[in-house]
Amino acid sequence: MEWKTRPHLTLACFNDVNEEKCKKLLKEFAESHKRMPAYIASVGMFTDTKTIFVLPIMNSSMYQFQRELHEYLNDFDKKGWEWYCPDRWVPHCTIALTREDEDSVFYKASDLILHEFEKMSGEFVSIGLVKVTFPVEEIYTVELCG
Repeated sequence: MEWKTRPHLTLACFNDVNEEKCKKLLKEFAESHKRMPAYIASVGMFTDTKTIFVLPIMNSSMYQFQRELHEYLNDFDKKGWEWYCPDRWVPHCTIALTREDEDSVFYKASDLILHEFEKMSGEFVSIGLVKVTFPVEEIYTVELCG
């Protein structure tokens, strides 16, 4: 909540994006891709960054969606963001970032989440461009075709 961003899966990260070109490409991409069901069913962690997240149940269509997006946005520099590239991507929705906190905060948050987490379902309905700042700056969002 401190980052002022909505729940999402990060599909790609790039450096020095031409925002106008990216908006145009995202609009074209969204027009040719349908909404997809979302089933959030498990909890995970990146222990090196003390990040806690929930994971969707993935299928081949979702992996293909991310791969096609990378191909579509291939002109943008992705150096340093390899973990968001196809074949290395861990799709996740971050729910706690505790890297800057004492270790006890990570363990307390993990315990709370493990006790309170419940599966949920919905839809992936849009794709967008954000600038990773604090707080996150939403630049553009476009709905996927229905």
